[in-house]
Amino acid sequence: PEMEYKHLADAVGGTYINISLAGTAKVNPFDLPRPVGEEIKTEDIIRSAVITLKGLLRIMLGAFSQEEDSLMDRALLETYAKKDITPTADLSRVEPPIMSDLEAVLEGLEGGASLAARLKKYTGGTFAGLLNNPTNVDMRNQLVVFSVRDLEDELRPMAIYTLINYIWNIVRSERKKRILVIDEAWWLMQHDDSAKFIFALVKRARKY
Repeated sequence: PEMEYKHLADAVGGTYINISLAGTAKVNPFDLPRPVGEEIKTEDIIRSAVITLKGLLRIMLGAFSQEEDSLMDRALLETYAKKDITPTADLSRVEPPIMSDLEAVLEGLEGGASLAARLKKYTGGTFAGLLNNPTNVDMRNQLVVFSVRDLEDELRPMAIYTLINYIWNIVRSERKKRILVIDEAWWLMQHDDSAKFIFALVKRARKY
């Protein structure tokens, strides 16, 4: 939260990534894991990504009604499908969508205009610089630190949620011993969706 890990990263030649609205480092919440040596169906990977994204979107947009939840489910599947990400796809050869693609799909769905309008501040409004770009960070180092110090308080829960999901995708894609430290995890524990996400991660991470 206050650059406490920068000195450690500098000392061991680690990678220090500052996440902010104006920063150049970006992580795309639509990224998918590319499991190696695992019997996981592409269909299950897409379904899991949609569930995770709905958790993020509830943090971003607030609670959904049953109709909105169903609509968002359909919109997310269509957003992936428009990028040829379907149950028969080779995930190593696809380019994931970004948040603007979801907004465009919602605008084209009957009843989706309200959700699209709520999403607009993250695609073309005040917060457009955070979650609407392809991933460009490099995780190939012995120590990688993500800093959210320069993010507004309102944005920290959704940024940390996205970062942890990204790290989880990397972990599932390449098996090796790792330590994940989530400093100030209480940012995530304030929201039901992100608290459940962390709980599930802690339980599943032991296997990886």
